[in-house]
This record gives sequence, structure tokens and C-alpha cells, in this order.
Amino acid sequence: MIKIVIFASGSGTNAENIIRYFKATKTASVEAVFTNKADAQVIQRAEKYQVPSQVFSKNDLETGKVLQEINTIQPDLIVLAGFLLKFPETIVAAYPDKIINIHPALLPKYGGKGMYGMHVHRAVVENKESKTGITIHYVNENYDEGNVIFQKEVTVLISDTPEVVAAKIHELEQDHFPVVIEKLITNG
Repeated sequence: MIKIVIFASGSGTNAENIIRYFKATKTASVEAVFTNKADAQVIQRAEKYQVPSQVFSKNDLETGKVLQEINTIQPDLIVLAGFLLKFPETIVAAYPDKIINIHPALLPKYGGKGMYGMHVHRAVVENKESKTGITIHYVNENYDEGNVIFQKEVTVLISDTPEVVAAKIHELEQDHFPVVIEKLITNG
């Protein structure tokens, strides 16, 4: 069975969607959810599906403790689903081309440190973009600069607020993220 580990920092809707998808398809198994926030809702979402979660500190991430935990699982793929900390180069080096992230914009636009969630959607609206979307990409040592795996765009209307854009992006994430992961792990 192909093993997946998910990293998330927040509500965990993408993590839950991925867990549910692979429970149904049985093409892979989400072995654990890692989070840097003890109060993250992703913990309850993982528990609902009997997926263990691990809470860690930024220090644990930077000093190699998290890498040790990952190594005990030996995942085939590490998925960042709303994970806000920079992923350490030690983990990236240990799992080359086995770490992916989803970004709520069409990279290279609106990427980089501090560009996540509503920050991205506000920037898209303020800059009067006619389209935005999602990017699923490999993780490297720099924020949002890894090779693109998949992009899907959506139209931004003049009347769209950042909240409306967020809802459009969330729908794209829910529809495409698990499917892209499955294609990635089944097609190598």
C-alpha cells in the first residue's frame, strides 16, 4: 500500500478530503497527519477517520525530530495541505520529488513567504486579476518555487470579493487535489 503523510496548520478541509478519498479508493493510505498547531481543527478531522495526528513545534521541525518521525513511517508521498511553515531542506533532501504542496494561486504569481489563504485572495482582487486558480507543485528549498505538477484556473469577476475568490479556490482544491495525488502516485 502506498503511504501518504499530510502536513497541515489549520482547519484541515483539504486533509480530510484526501483522507476520505483514499479510504474510498484504497489506492493509498494516509498514515498520519502532522501539525504545528495543537488547536488545529485538522486533528479532529483526522481522528474522525482513525488517522493518527502528531503535533510538533517549529523547533522539532528545524532540529530533525519531525524528520525522525517521518522516517519511522517511510511515506511514499508527503502532502502539504495548508501547511504554513517553511519545509526544512533536510526533509526536502531526504524525500526528493516526494513532497508536494497546493497553493491557492496560479504560480509564479502570488507565491512566496506570507502569501497564503486570504492574503493571496485579497491580492488577486486588489490587482484586478481576471483569473486565478490552484497550483499543485513539488516542494523544494524555496517557498512556492518547486516544479509545477498541475494548475487549474477559474475566472475572477469584477464583482468578486476575496471571500468569493476563496470559495472558488476551495472548490477547485476539493475537486482536484486528491485526484492529482492519485495520478501522481499511480503513474510514478
